[in-house]
Amino acid sequence: MLRTEDAVLVVVDVQGKLAQLMTDKETVFANIQRMIRGAQVLAVPILWAEQLPDKLGPTIPEISCLMLDLQPIPKTSFSCAGNPRFVAALEELNRKQVLVVGIEAHVCVYQTAVDLAEAGYSVEVVEDAIASRIATNRSVGVRKMAASGVGLTSTEMALFELMGDADHPAFREVQAVIK
Repeated sequence: MLRTEDAVLVVVDVQGKLAQLMTDKETVFANIQRMIRGAQVLAVPILWAEQLPDKLGPTIPEISCLMLDLQPIPKTSFSCAGNPRFVAALEELNRKQVLVVGIEAHVCVYQTAVDLAEAGYSVEVVEDAIASRIATNRSVGVRKMAASGVGLTSTEMALFELMGDADHPAFREVQAVIK
């Protein structure tokens, strides 16, 4: 089970024109926003990565505007785990549960999730908050992640699991984020 004191949210590469090419992008972007807001309400730390921002552009404004107090970690490796700065930031948090959202499901999300699972983290991909340009690629990415031991969850499931109880002090606030 996810626990707020053990979890971290990783936002992967929701950038520039590439982000606008994703299938079902409106739903995916809305769920990424919900995950960010929910993490903030629950005091779950967020790590934010950008793939080659000088070439792909910055994170789209509707996502980046929610993380004004954070700085993105630029990377060239498809996997966030291939970036020493990201790995150091993750290790510094001393948390073992990683929730992953972002794009593309079959490349950077897939490689990040599998690499972190192989490194000993309990990784769950928020399936309704990931996308690819082509639906088949997304589907293959999800299947390969699951086959590699990566857990699958949804936005609502993850946030309710993090709270664990309707008596949680942030219940009403998280409930408002989900609606």
